[in-house]
Amino acid sequence: MRAEVRDMLENAGENTAPVKLDQTQQGRLSRMDAMQQQAMADETQRRRHVRLAQIDAALARLDDGEYGYCVTCGEEINADRLALDPAIGLCLRHAK
Repeated sequence: MRAEVRDMLENAGENTAPVKLDQTQQGRLSRMDAMQQQAMADETQRRRHVRLAQIDAALARLDDGEYGYCVTCGEEINADRLALDPAIGLCLRHAK
């Protein structure tokens, strides 16, 4: 599973190529639309990288026998919280 996560991290940028501005349309709205699309693509890529890094960190904690415990205080993370997000690494107190 760890290899799959790393492959996803490496390939995350392939599906979010830069948006190319149509040079035949000189309008200000066209440029603004292209810039907005690029910003959205960049944010999608950033979120994908963050999420995959969280999953990779959870797998590392699983390997180390530390999965299910807060990385800050070491207290056990509530099972319902882990069920909602298995990659979570903080107890409720430290997530705030």
